[in-house]
Amino acid sequence: MPLSAQQSVMIRESFALLRERLEPASIYFYEALFARDPSLRSMFRDDLAGQGMKFMTTLGMVIENIDHPEKLGDRFEELGKGHALIGVKAAHFAPMGEALIDTLRNELGESFTGELEVAWRAAYEELSARVIRRGNID
Repeated sequence: MPLSAQQSVMIRESFALLRERLEPASIYFYEALFARDPSLRSMFRDDLAGQGMKFMTTLGMVIENIDHPEKLGDRFEELGKGHALIGVKAAHFAPMGEALIDTLRNELGESFTGELEVAWRAAYEELSARVIRRGNID
């Protein structure tokens, strides 16, 4: 289901707030991910701060194009194939999504409302499905 215009605005505005805390947010993301699924730790390099910043930068690029995800078709394919090469499966995207929600809740505090959570969950579902499909991830 496509995002509404209001949801897109909410996501962009909340990510703008998150940009002020990208480094701690990126570290928190991986801590939340590995707490949910410790088996995923072996898929990532030791430099989690660097990896986290790469994740947040990519997320920012996706958010900038949230109303026109078709513009990122090649990027979704690249992301999908890169993840597939390190052994990421479609099932791994669920704990990643929950770790993202945990991170947003932690970093945005009271401004992370139920309505904003619904918007982020919808966006994550749509975008992760594109990465999975374009990367031929099983």
